[in-house]
Amino acid sequence: MAKYSKVLYDYIGRTYERKNLYLKEVALLQDKIREGSPKEKESLKTQLKELISKKNDHPYLKELKEYHHKEKRFLEDLKKKSAQHQASLEKGLSKDVVHLERLLFESKAKMEFYKEYTGLTYDAEYFYKEASIHQKLIPNIIYNIKKLEEDLRKAEKYHGEENKEAIGREIARFKSEQNAVYEKRLSELKEKRKEGVISEKALKNGKKELKKNYQYAVRVKEYEDPDKMKRELIKSKKFELKDYTKVQKRVLNADVADARRNTPSETMKTAPIHTVAGALIPGLGQLLNKQPVKAALFFLGLIFVYVVAIPYALGYGNYQGEGIAGLISLAEGARRIDKSLIFMIEGIVAIVFLLFAAGIMVANFRDVYGVEKGVMKGIREKNWFETTQTIEEDGFPYLVSIPALIVISFIVLVPIFTAILLSFTGMDPKNQSKFPWVGIQNYKLIALGEGLAGSVFWQIFGWTIIWTLTSTTLAIFIGFGLALLANNPRIKGKGILRMIYLLPWAVPAFITIMFFSIMFSTQGALTEVVQNVFGVAIDFKNSTFWSRFILVMLQGWLGSSYVFLLSTGVLQAIPEDLYEAADIDGANTWQKIRRITLPMVLFQTAPLLVNQYTFNFNNFSIIYLFNGGGPFNPTKYGNLAGSSDILISYIYKLTMDNQYQAIGASISIAISLGLMVFAFIGFKNSKAFKEERL
Repeated sequence: MAKYSKVLYDYIGRTYERKNLYLKEVALLQDKIREGSPKEKESLKTQLKELISKKNDHPYLKELKEYHHKEKRFLEDLKKKSAQHQASLEKGLSKDVVHLERLLFESKAKMEFYKEYTGLTYDAEYFYKEASIHQKLIPNIIYNIKKLEEDLRKAEKYHGEENKEAIGREIARFKSEQNAVYEKRLSELKEKRKEGVISEKALKNGKKELKKNYQYAVRVKEYEDPDKMKRELIKSKKFELKDYTKVQKRVLNADVADARRNTPSETMKTAPIHTVAGALIPGLGQLLNKQPVKAALFFLGLIFVYVVAIPYALGYGNYQGEGIAGLISLAEGARRIDKSLIFMIEGIVAIVFLLFAAGIMVANFRDVYGVEKGVMKGIREKNWFETTQTIEEDGFPYLVSIPALIVISFIVLVPIFTAILLSFTGMDPKNQSKFPWVGIQNYKLIALGEGLAGSVFWQIFGWTIIWTLTSTTLAIFIGFGLALLANNPRIKGKGILRMIYLLPWAVPAFITIMFFSIMFSTQGALTEVVQNVFGVAIDFKNSTFWSRFILVMLQGWLGSSYVFLLSTGVLQAIPEDLYEAADIDGANTWQKIRRITLPMVLFQTAPLLVNQYTFNFNNFSIIYLFNGGGPFNPTKYGNLAGSSDILISYIYKLTMDNQYQAIGASISIAISLGLMVFAFIGFKNSKAFKEERL
């Protein structure tokens, strides 16, 4: 037999003695059995079995059963009397007053009925407390609502006896006078501006202030119009009535909720029956737990699970695919018009739907189990008012996050999982419409450098590493050096220097890249300058070395502005006291840079500098715009890449130009994992991360 506790608990863990004497006796015997000697245990177990076998004859349970019968008859009778009372109320009362009058009538009867049984059961005690709260608060609420409604009716019936025409003329005259004052003061302000007494900004602010004062004075005067006064009065009274009713209902519900929290409940149940019953049917458990509004919300989840998620996963409602089965088959044996990629995407969407469905089922299980477990301990289930309070206080992060999670799932996670799964398929120029699963074959081709696409991978990867390290490091050195120069107190014209240094960032990068691409072309201006000055004809864009060299220099210049801006902000925040102390200690310029400037700049900017490396690793635009990845050397790189291509531009050519989507996806996943590891190591080893600033 399941064990009962001798005491009950409320929501904050306070203990209460059981009023159910049968359960109290059972709990006491169970405790004695646990603590007694072997000989005593046998005797106690016999007593316990006898007590359970004669359960229906227990005096307390008989009295409790009689109470429930009386309560049922009382509530049925009260329902009829309450309806009669409502019918007897004077006509013309608002819905709120009628509802409160009926509640007041019922609470009076409930107080009289439940008062007799407060010592018998905690349920009767709670209902008595609830009725007492209603009797205490509702009369005053009804009185004030009636008073506010009467004030509203008076406002609606108000008819001013004033001469509207005379008042209209007075308002018009006042407007004219105020307008004349406004124009006069405005002219005075403009005259002062002409004389140079005030600035342009002061003139502008003065105009705003004059106009604001004029509009305020006119608005106040217009309230003397009887019609407008009546409209505003009605509006004010309606708001006052609505706000008072809303606040008082909330106060009433809060007091009742407090009584619920402080009054335990008793149940004979020792197993989570409702949890089991509602495990596969969201909403049923909440309904059994007497939480109908929450049940309605979970029933919406039930509809999603059994009408949307599961049917879609089985293939119903798919555009072409067969749900999860289509993800496995990839349209093998399907119609000619069916495409493997669509089958894959719809299979992934089906999995996402199932994950959401699983989340709903888990939330349903946890909610029902938590409530039922609390009830078995003595904690009453929350009513809808308490539930909304909990959502407002603790559920806001979830309410905000859930819509974002749904959006992210479809615009971020689905494409990512599609790319991951695509890397294990054989989608290539010969298999575009339908393609099979090939396992890790694509990764094997890349790792071993085999096949048409994999043979040049390691060469391009090596150049990508060199490009990333050299171009980013150069940009950091240039940016930091320029920041030191611009923040040197002996340098004049710092504002102009800063503006020049920020030009690479201010001007769109593609314009700068295209400009230098044209300048370094065969007939370009810079090519001709080099030829005329040095007497050497260099075809920069058809030379692997020079193309790569120019790309590194160009990215170093383009990326320097960002580093310059970061470093400038940090340099200006370094206290001068540190440099003064270093001067006193006899430190030279290099020592101050190495011991003070560099550590402080790196402490603040290291995480962002790590991002610069990862950005340049995938910097597609400069490679593509400058020379299209060229020059091209088919004997070394085949027809899939050029000698200045980095991995990201190589992937673009593989997928967009040559239709090797599967291998392109494999390379994308590989470099993504590599960059994540690199970024993690970079962040982890930064001083800011170690000191828990990140």
